[in-house]
Amino acid sequence: MNYFNNNNNYFKNPILPGFYPDPSICRVGEDYYLVTSSFAYYPGVPIFHSKDLVHWEQIGHVLDRPSQLDIEKVEQSRGIFAPTIRYYNGTFYMITTNVSTGGNFIVTAKDPAGPWSDPYWLDAPGIDPSLFFDEDGRAYYVGTRPAPEGEKYYGNWEIWLQELDLNTMKLVGETYSLWRGSMRDVDWPEGPHIYKINGLYYLMISEAGTGHEHAITIARSENILGPYQGYKGNPILTHRHLGRNYPIVNVGHGDLVETQNGEWWMVLLASRPYGGYYRNLGRETFLVPVTWENGWPLVSPGTGKVEDTYPVPNLPQKIYGAKANCDNFEGKKLGLVWNTIQTPKVEFYSLTQKPGYLSLKLSPYPITGLEAPSFVGRRQQHINFAAFTAMEFEPQSEGEEAGLVLYQNRRFNFRFTYILNNGKKLVKLVKCSNGLEETLAEKEPSSAKLYLKIEANGQAYSFSFGETCDDYTVLADSVDGRILSTDVAGGFVGAYIGLYACSNGKDSENYACFDWFEYHEL
Repeated sequence: MNYFNNNNNYFKNPILPGFYPDPSICRVGEDYYLVTSSFAYYPGVPIFHSKDLVHWEQIGHVLDRPSQLDIEKVEQSRGIFAPTIRYYNGTFYMITTNVSTGGNFIVTAKDPAGPWSDPYWLDAPGIDPSLFFDEDGRAYYVGTRPAPEGEKYYGNWEIWLQELDLNTMKLVGETYSLWRGSMRDVDWPEGPHIYKINGLYYLMISEAGTGHEHAITIARSENILGPYQGYKGNPILTHRHLGRNYPIVNVGHGDLVETQNGEWWMVLLASRPYGGYYRNLGRETFLVPVTWENGWPLVSPGTGKVEDTYPVPNLPQKIYGAKANCDNFEGKKLGLVWNTIQTPKVEFYSLTQKPGYLSLKLSPYPITGLEAPSFVGRRQQHINFAAFTAMEFEPQSEGEEAGLVLYQNRRFNFRFTYILNNGKKLVKLVKCSNGLEETLAEKEPSSAKLYLKIEANGQAYSFSFGETCDDYTVLADSVDGRILSTDVAGGFVGAYIGLYACSNGKDSENYACFDWFEYHEL
């Protein structure tokens, strides 16, 4: 994807479109690394590399083994929250929270592409942990936790700090309360990061929750333990005052980086609503410039808001090779774009059973349940897109189905499948809204090899099938896709498009075989 405009002097936001929230960044020499939250998707915590801060290439997942990531029978917006990546003395550190199992932990690596260590679990309450390595060699954990006097109102939390022993990977010594945010009775001070700049410690956080009122604020101190003085110009970035019709909303959860050429930039999350205040793409990763005035950061100078385009950083351009729109499933491993829902407990997919195909074994667990289904999916990354697949599948027992799924969570999704239903083999579109299922359309095809296509024009989704790749029949047109937005479905994630195979409660040895999958922007 080319994020430059025609003269290559400007780049376009977001730099990571689609569900890539809570970005954290670090620089090692001339190389930049970035991670984002992954919630209940596996593998967890995608990690990216860049040379120019604009173009990013995924190099792996930090949590790619069951021993690192245990998420079983969890809702979609649980699992892994808000990772931070840092580099110190030859080692990469990623710290995060598994809110479903275990709490806060650290993994380490010499190579950011992996392998990463198994977790070092920390005795630390709360969420959104970060790490700071001081010049004297001491390391610190900084996170957010409930206020000591108790939660007198929802979101009455605080930012706190404790020293980390890097030899034992344990927290040691006293804990210190640092800051509660820029306003009295602020909701959810979270996402903290500490930086040392010109001898002062800066504590940057987010406030007011991750919804429309999201904001980034900052404080500083001469001592890492405080006291921290809030900036009179807070918040340093928010869009809550711009209204719900503004094209970029819920701006927050940022991380700062200084380039080797002395420029400062911030990565942060935001969303692009469309078709009304609906955010099917979830929270995406944006990039904004930062300067300094009187010892405080000035974010997006001149406008104070996140813009669609900016002049490129003063860095050598590094444009990675164009990613293929079509996955022919000819490799030994799934591409890095793909995820499963939860940590797989059994092997349900294969790239070798039928070479050149992704074979999915039918699972008894439906996409609407808490058990991990037979599902392999990727993010919806564009407001207008087309997704295609070629599937070979013959349902053998009542209820067996396979095809495409548009997925927000188990209670809000669309199933576009070939199914044996009441003795008939049908191509069927089922809408699940708040757990209630409704058949929108169905037709009988005449072939067990089907081509399935989903196209989206904003919130209007169309579903077509064919028995050749050149001749499609529309099954349903202009279907309202707003159930795929967190504004309807709740939670923190964005929409996925996935390949799916299910026997709906029965044991089955049947497989659905997918020859290829193509996704591209329209």
